[in-house]
Amino acid sequence: MSKRFENMTKIPQEPAARLLSEANTKLATKLEAPASAMPDAVLAELDEKGEIVDMLRLMSVLLPSRERVWWACLAARDFIGPAPENNTAALAAAEAWVFKPSDENREKASIAIDQADMDDETAKCAMSALYADGKLGVGDLEHQPAPPGASEVMAFAVNIIALGEHEGDFEGYAQMLIDRAVNIARGGNGSAVAEAAAEG
Repeated sequence: MSKRFENMTKIPQEPAARLLSEANTKLATKLEAPASAMPDAVLAELDEKGEIVDMLRLMSVLLPSRERVWWACLAARDFIGPAPENNTAALAAAEAWVFKPSDENREKASIAIDQADMDDETAKCAMSALYADGKLGVGDLEHQPAPPGASEVMAFAVNIIALGEHEGDFEGYAQMLIDRAVNIARGGNGSAVAEAAAEG
């Protein structure tokens, strides 16, 4: 099996099928791996089959909440540019939540979502943060469950949007997004992956 997906210490050691089910998500690819297969085995099979979109979909489910939102924020930075000159309120709020996942910062994410322009795709980062604990929000909403997999699908969507902005290097950029998620799953910050890809 490929060593590409080894040592992802932040990912739950549970069958990938169970984690996908809990997030109300399915892979489009028909797998040969059994339902009991661990995430690294499923990722390796998807990699071998070249199923990039399903690899991104699965990584959005596997990453813990803070790491997932950070992965989405990095993808958003890829298409809007670095801070602070390219900040949006939604992306800034999502990043603030990653560094300090408090109710106060979730509330700021919620406000940023409400105030975001209709075409502001970075609002999805804030939505991923807002729903990260499986709730609709804070205050009166903290007892209301968010739709299953809401945080995950928002992070996945941001990465797909970023991928669409790199049509000239679709394959290379897609692999970088996957390697970035793996790096984050190993405890890295994901930032150096894009730099290494650009240099290499």
